[in-house]
Amino acid sequence: MPELSRRRALTAAAALATVAGVQTVTAPTATTASATPTASTRSSGSAAGHDHHVPTPSPFDEVYKGRRIQGGPASGGGHEHHGGGYAVLVDGVELHVMRNADGSWISVVSHYEPVPTPRAAARAAVDELQGAALLPFPTG
Repeated sequence: MPELSRRRALTAAAALATVAGVQTVTAPTATTASATPTASTRSSGSAAGHDHHVPTPSPFDEVYKGRRIQGGPASGGGHEHHGGGYAVLVDGVELHVMRNADGSWISVVSHYEPVPTPRAAARAAVDELQGAALLPFPTG
């Protein structure tokens, strides 16, 4: 039997926390049932028969610390279900981003530091890369 490494312990803890978080997020409450969406929100899908309304992040295209970062609605393919249909690119290479249940964003480069927007996730990735090239996220 393999020894329990720190990586395995953290993986198990993260899995348990995720399951607990999903049960909390998907549990219906009186306040969410009466919430009315505004014009600045959109439906990002449904889970357990409930529509979730989240604000759509603004598209961006800028140069940050010499790297071109872009973000906008995803045009299909890839991992849209994690990023809520939003794609982020660093120098033309997709940066895999995910929206957390609390509305914050993380990326594969800065996974442990949630940020408020996909733009902030792209900037955090550029900071973390320190000039290194972003490699494409494996899809298969």
